[in-house]
Amino acid sequence: MHALSRPWAMLPWLLLALLLPLSNALAEAGDWAENEHSRIRLISAQNAVGDSDALSLGVQVELDPGWKTYWRAPGDAGYPISLDWSGSENLKDTRLDWPVPHRFELFDLQTFGYEEEVVFPLSVVPETPGEPVKLRATADYLVCEEVCIPFEEQLSLDLLAGEAGPARESFLIELYRARVPQGPETSPLQIERASFVQKDGSAHRQLVVEAASEQPMEAPDLLVEGAEGYRFGKPEVSLQQDRHAARLVLPVLERSASAASDLTGRELTLTLTDEDHGLEQRLVPSQAQAAPTTAAGPATAGGSGGNLLLYLGIALLGGLILNVMPCVLPVLSIKLLSLVRHGGAERHRIRLSFLASTAGILSFFLLLALGAIALKLAGASVGWGIQFQQPLFLLAIALVLVLFAANLFGLFEITLPGRLGSAAAQVGQGREGLTGAYLTGAFAAVLATPCSAPFVGTAVGFALTRGPLEILAIFLALGMGLAMPYLLVAAWPALAAALPKPGRWMVILRRILGLALLASAFWVLMVLSVQLSSLAAWMAGILFGLLLFVLWLRHRHQLSYGPTIGIGGLIALGAVGIALPGMPFGAGPESPAAESRRSISGEIAWRSFAPDEIAQKVERGQVVFVDVTAEWCITCQVNKTLVLDRAPVADLLAKEVVVAMRGDWTKPDQEISDYLARYGRYGIPFNIVYGPGAPEGIVLPEVLSEGAVLDAFEEAAGDEVAALQ
Repeated sequence: MHALSRPWAMLPWLLLALLLPLSNALAEAGDWAENEHSRIRLISAQNAVGDSDALSLGVQVELDPGWKTYWRAPGDAGYPISLDWSGSENLKDTRLDWPVPHRFELFDLQTFGYEEEVVFPLSVVPETPGEPVKLRATADYLVCEEVCIPFEEQLSLDLLAGEAGPARESFLIELYRARVPQGPETSPLQIERASFVQKDGSAHRQLVVEAASEQPMEAPDLLVEGAEGYRFGKPEVSLQQDRHAARLVLPVLERSASAASDLTGRELTLTLTDEDHGLEQRLVPSQAQAAPTTAAGPATAGGSGGNLLLYLGIALLGGLILNVMPCVLPVLSIKLLSLVRHGGAERHRIRLSFLASTAGILSFFLLLALGAIALKLAGASVGWGIQFQQPLFLLAIALVLVLFAANLFGLFEITLPGRLGSAAAQVGQGREGLTGAYLTGAFAAVLATPCSAPFVGTAVGFALTRGPLEILAIFLALGMGLAMPYLLVAAWPALAAALPKPGRWMVILRRILGLALLASAFWVLMVLSVQLSSLAAWMAGILFGLLLFVLWLRHRHQLSYGPTIGIGGLIALGAVGIALPGMPFGAGPESPAAESRRSISGEIAWRSFAPDEIAQKVERGQVVFVDVTAEWCITCQVNKTLVLDRAPVADLLAKEVVVAMRGDWTKPDQEISDYLARYGRYGIPFNIVYGPGAPEGIVLPEVLSEGAVLDAFEEAAGDEVAALQ
């Protein structure tokens, strides 16, 4: 039987579309240069040169288990990677950046470097912008385990002229670029003071650093450069103020007796790190009196296991809250119908049915986690709900919604072949099988993904910055949270058994719920009008209307399935074909970020997203409010309607001292993806306030409230708060 009579059969294809790489850009990478214990290559963040004055590339190094390579200041042994660009063409300048390293200890030796994999972000300036760039490099680097082996490899990469688009490796490069230590103006870490003190009245000195962080610190470390003749031991760390402050004490060890007083007045480069974040600052430590004997105690940072348990709880709560968020309203009809058709049924059947729905939800989240792991390992962009940026996915989900609505209207029944058919869902007849319950849960999970409820963004952000096990655990916890209502009914089947038995009243309910699904399909087409054009959305809507008409004719005149399947299949293929490359439906409308948006109390002059301008505006004493949104993000629309477009927040955003900046993520935008990644976010809504009092920004919760926004503005304004009155 054709798939049109079995809409459930489209679900694997829908999941496949969700898990495919979300960029059609070709990967740009040089060939691997492989040796006994590592391999190395050049990768590019764009697939062509474009017209930029600087290109974003990276040097990717993969190491065998147990082997490591070195940071720019390797410590007590080793040497860093060096690149000779002789033989390159159209190359003016290059700059290699160094992500936050790890500390390695062997006996009393301290070294700094990387294990498993590292990407050194590389900025390349062409001699003639817009012309092809031919890169040839000789890489000299050292890898060590119990023994150290130097390697010299030849690297190459050619970038052609033409319009630049994001390459597959762009996310991987930006992920490691986000790990490059920042300056004190932009880093969430701060060094408040640094001084040399005498230890216990002896001649031995210590470097004592007082540090602060916007976020709770996990395992801070300090690396010191510029002190030739000296080496510094591993710091003793004490965390304070709920882990927002730390005191690090490093023993100063002389390499030679003649270097006893060389540190006085010397400028040092201090690199403060905490997991994958870092601050780099040049300063001259002051001289202090003798240190007290209890200057520092052992670090109280918790292990990663405790951290994971915390975020598992956050993910569970976030998944539960998804059930009541506006973005899952399309799922409500499916859940409600699933509940009422069990009225009067036996308890064991109710329990099995809702457990099957739970299995459907968890299966989808398992596939989502595996897809995220695969995409991350491949270096592609990953995020929560970004499948709604793809026109093909939008048309596929709209088609499924229309077919589900037609089924609720009674235009056809979902049937399965063979024995599966006898166990399948027969909606409205009170005989829902386990297969139908399973597919109901899976489809409910699919429709829940464009929403970032409270705690969801936090949990997903944590997962996508960690390894495969953490991603799998967090996504399954989200699924368990979303499935909690089903588990509740499975535990107490009396909740469903107490409902009235199915009857004629369910026919009316089914029609109402079918209309709700058609409204959801209409919303998806509105998003499509932004992705492609209004013409594309109208054409898809007309074709879907024809599909419903054909199904109605077959139902009314009891026609055979054969011609109906053929005509309906052509209509469905035509609708999906609208999003294929090369179709003449034009580009979508201008991003709403570049337009003004009228609020209830006035007009907010929203400016286009330009993260590079934020620091300049803050230096002028302005407050910058950034709203990253999308047409497919219903939580974003609720935030606009209930908070951003209403007084007093709207009045505040309209003031001259405030810069309202909006980033539209309806379509894929690498700049926005990279910006979110810098804050550990992979979903929207995302709102942040910058100002003289908070130049690093104050991140707001996913679901905005008037009080949270006003408090953030007051804190960010600092001494300029009077200008907001």
